[in-house]
Amino acid sequence: MNENDLRDCFAMFALNGLMASGSNDEVPYKVLASNAYELADIMIEARKAEPEAEVGIVAVKTRRRNKSA
Repeated sequence: MNENDLRDCFAMFALNGLMASGSNDEVPYKVLASNAYELADIMIEARKAEPEAEVGIVAVKTRRRNKSA
């Protein structure tokens, strides 16, 4: 999946969330679509960001035992 497809997919989900919220009854569809693509662009940028170091209980990794042992 290329970045444009991913952007469209993110925009689709964002638009779904915007329309489902019910607070946009008076907002024109073109504005909702524009807002969805703005959110999609933010999601794309968030994917490119460096992950924060895990701290606390989240940083604990479980060990798996070797079944042959």
